[in-house]
Amino acid sequence: MATVGPTYLTPEGKRQLEQELEYLRTVKRREIAERLRFAIQQGDLSENADYHAAKEEQAFIEGRIRVLEAILNNAILIEPQPSEDGRVRLGSRVTIAEDGGTPEVYVLVGPAEADPTQGKISYESPLGQALLGRAPGDVVTIEAPAGTLTFRILSVE
Repeated sequence: MATVGPTYLTPEGKRQLEQELEYLRTVKRREIAERLRFAIQQGDLSENADYHAAKEEQAFIEGRIRVLEAILNNAILIEPQPSEDGRVRLGSRVTIAEDGGTPEVYVLVGPAEADPTQGKISYESPLGQALLGRAPGDVVTIEAPAGTLTFRILSVE
């Protein structure tokens, strides 16, 4: 496995990943073990679709467990607090708007907990990179599949 660098997480993001890890270790591992036990009791494993599906799921779950462990072992907590100079940084809540558009609020987080549908964008994303270090009133431009997008930073908390 490749060396994993630091992973930036908010306390909430860390808690969610810890809960997922606990669920996979306890509930999902047990469910897969039961499915495998049942499939093995059916006999000939070479043509047992249930057995092969359970083995594939087991491999996926074990891989996800290893990824979560690596993320959590290298986690650096982002404590949301206002920036002294009012500039966007990790953990900042940023309100932006396109020209004439409705304001949108995002929290700048690490890639492990990014979820744009929940208002969490990665600092590694094009928008996250454009926002880092900027202040209210600044205008940022990014290239997106839909073309060039321009946003004005309305506030930083």
